[in-house]
Amino acid sequence: MDLEKEVHKAGGFMNLDLLAKQVVEGFISGLHKSPFHGFSAEFAEHKVYNNGESTRHIDWKLFAKTDKLFTRRYEEETNLRCHLIIDNSSSMHYPYLKHQSLSALNKIGFSALASACIMQLLKKQRDAVGLSIYSDEYDFYAPEKGSERHRRMLLHKLDEVVQGNETSTSTKTYTYLHQIAEKLRRRSLIFLFTDMFQTDVEEEKLFEALRHLAYNKHELVLFHVIDKEKELDFKFGDRPMRFTDVESGEKLDLYAENIKDDYARIMEKYFSDLKLKCGQYGIKYVSADVKENFEKIISTYLVERQKFV
Repeated sequence: MDLEKEVHKAGGFMNLDLLAKQVVEGFISGLHKSPFHGFSAEFAEHKVYNNGESTRHIDWKLFAKTDKLFTRRYEEETNLRCHLIIDNSSSMHYPYLKHQSLSALNKIGFSALASACIMQLLKKQRDAVGLSIYSDEYDFYAPEKGSERHRRMLLHKLDEVVQGNETSTSTKTYTYLHQIAEKLRRRSLIFLFTDMFQTDVEEEKLFEALRHLAYNKHELVLFHVIDKEKELDFKFGDRPMRFTDVESGEKLDLYAENIKDDYARIMEKYFSDLKLKCGQYGIKYVSADVKENFEKIISTYLVERQKFV
């Protein structure tokens, strides 16, 4: 099946579940070329062996094939709990796309498909997943569950978000991150998808909220979703253009080439400072360019999951 045909008339995806499944299966089929060699064939039923655990459940046949130790998993084991958080503010819908496909995604489309890929991996491991979506309101919350019905409800919500075109005038990120943190009563692996464009948020308040999310032994991964070509490198050509702030509506006419170097320098410093501060607060920072594939997202999930369980 041609993945590029998987589009939706309203800007969403024809079949988000199918797309995510194919992306994940494509990644897993190439695991023998990656540091995760040995994870693919028995992926749904095994976990990495940790020193000190009982050797009773080690799969020695898999060890003979992979030279790595894995233990068999059983359904009665306590499974991982994962919570996905998506920033649904106006800036996340840049650029506006009538249709979305793997070769053409805006930030919200990338975040939704990346989330669906993580959900597909969680399904393979029989783990529970929850979802929060916020803009200028706390748009949606669903607690962590592992049922297929719950997963399909979340997929439907993700597709709705992609089809929407948010027109919020501000994003109260820190307010809603605090509210989400209060709802997470049990230790969870948390993935936050956001472009970190917060014009009205004091930086300290934002990081207080991020620290709150990581409190109580939660593990927090911040996927910094960007359109690198436009938002970091500022590649708009040498003709005059009108730029519109998607949240405030403010307009600015200029030649992009005239400010490109200064803009790129400022943004590079902002991204570097953001990454450094995340490190200081124990938050894993991952830059996620919408023009790249999903290998970085899936690899990050696999690494963090091995550390978490």
